[in-house]
Amino acid sequence: MDDRDSGAAAERGTAAGAGGDVVEAADHGATRVLALNRPAARNAIDIPMRLRLLDELRRAADDPAVRAIVLTGAGGTFSAGGDLRSMEGAGPDEVRERLAPVHRAVRIIATCGTPVIAAVEGAAAGLGVSVAAACDHVVAAEDARFVAAFGKVGLVADGGLLWTLPQRVGMGRAKEMLVFGRTVPAARACEIGLADSLAPPGGALDAALELAAGAASLAPLAVAAAKRLLARADHSLKRLLEAEREEQAALFGTADFAEGRAAFAERRAPRFEGR
Repeated sequence: MDDRDSGAAAERGTAAGAGGDVVEAADHGATRVLALNRPAARNAIDIPMRLRLLDELRRAADDPAVRAIVLTGAGGTFSAGGDLRSMEGAGPDEVRERLAPVHRAVRIIATCGTPVIAAVEGAAAGLGVSVAAACDHVVAAEDARFVAAFGKVGLVADGGLLWTLPQRVGMGRAKEMLVFGRTVPAARACEIGLADSLAPPGGALDAALELAAGAASLAPLAVAAAKRLLARADHSLKRLLEAEREEQAALFGTADFAEGRAAFAERRAPRFEGR
């Protein structure tokens, strides 16, 4: 199944949120905000939302004018996770089909050259935690909570959470959530590394936008190289050093590096163009 072709048709067949789209996109300067928009379903991620999210992530990641991406949820909830009602009667082939766009979306979040920030209000549950944990930075409202109790519905964690969560919090704490089903409040999430910063209730998006503006001011090619190298951090040191050498060699020839050197010497803010 090609999710690019099927996404629009699937979306037309499902009721969306109040704004009309299951994922709403809006630009704030150089930041693209993508909001999961099924508030009546607590932004549960059904098939149309998966396909639309993948499409919007591709658009944002491929747009040189977009220097940062913020993922959030409408209606005071990040996401209740996968839409269980849409899973009834699904066989193995349907399950694989459901996971394909999610896996592609998570790979884009984790490896694209654009910084991706999650702004979490309310609950991030199940697949919602997976999406947030794949981001480069997670801003959590102080009253937010994270729960990945897939075992309560008879499933194993998906959306790459078995890879991203141990990297963020360590194996023991990952087991607290994935094996024992423990709910993690925002303060604890920030303490263990599941979230990276806290914001007042209702203020996660504003805090994420402020952080995104700072990220957008950095040299985009250098940021992209850092993300590519970090995505390889599970490989051997030898391979990482080889990849680092090639990335750095390429960056030395860019106009952004020349501008960065000039701005440093002239004690002014650099004006990066991504070339």
